[in-house]
Amino acid sequence: MGCWRGPSTVLVCLLLLRPLPSPACPAACRCSLGEADCSEHGLREVPQSLSANTSTLWLGYNFITVLRPRSFPPLPGLLLLSLPHNHLELIHSQALVGLGALQELDLSNNYLTVLSPETFLPLTNLAKLNLGSNRLRELEPRVLRALPQLQALLLQDNPWVCSCGILPLWRWLSHNREKVREKSLLLCRVPEQLNHYPIMALGNESFRQCQDTSLSTQQYIAFLIIGPFSFMASIFFCTFMGSIIVVYNNLRKEPHFWRRPGICKGH
Repeated sequence: MGCWRGPSTVLVCLLLLRPLPSPACPAACRCSLGEADCSEHGLREVPQSLSANTSTLWLGYNFITVLRPRSFPPLPGLLLLSLPHNHLELIHSQALVGLGALQELDLSNNYLTVLSPETFLPLTNLAKLNLGSNRLRELEPRVLRALPQLQALLLQDNPWVCSCGILPLWRWLSHNREKVREKSLLLCRVPEQLNHYPIMALGNESFRQCQDTSLSTQQYIAFLIIGPFSFMASIFFCTFMGSIIVVYNNLRKEPHFWRRPGICKGH
């Protein structure tokens, strides 16, 4: 092949024949073609030596309890992040910064009880979110409104409290039914009389006692009549009391006003 003509040529040939270095892969992971599988390795935090070219990251069945600010190394091409069956209790509002390309996020089968509305703000391309089998009792719709590309949402198997506090979420779900998956598994846990009742089957009458108070026509009329009357009465009362106070002060300054005139005696 002509690679033995001189020392320099031999060196060039050896360099060409040497395999290219593989992208970084943590010891606890198996990596190939942009995929890093770090499942079932007892991890307590996200590995930091992942390749920037990682597009799929599996972190299920570990012992990650908290996602702290910037828990992930720079992964601009990450499309799928799977974190099911950890002990995840808290996600900091800055934990997912730098994952703007992410399209699918699986947080199912964890211990999440609350999510900050800011948590998902960096995920402007997220299309699928799985929050099933956590400990969510309520969920602010602002958390979901932060995901403009959301197409599939899973919320099943959470201990939902179907009281007035869930009304905002129910309204969001009612207007986004096409995005909700596993609707039949989205069930109330509390109160007892609604245990295992489908949230999506609730109607406006279920939240009648929670609705914003609205005034009837008669109440508006009464308000329009009583309001000005009360205003005028208060002005009259203040004026009257002010007059009494002024007269009282004047009387105190002129005590002789009440004295009887003296009897003139002759010299």
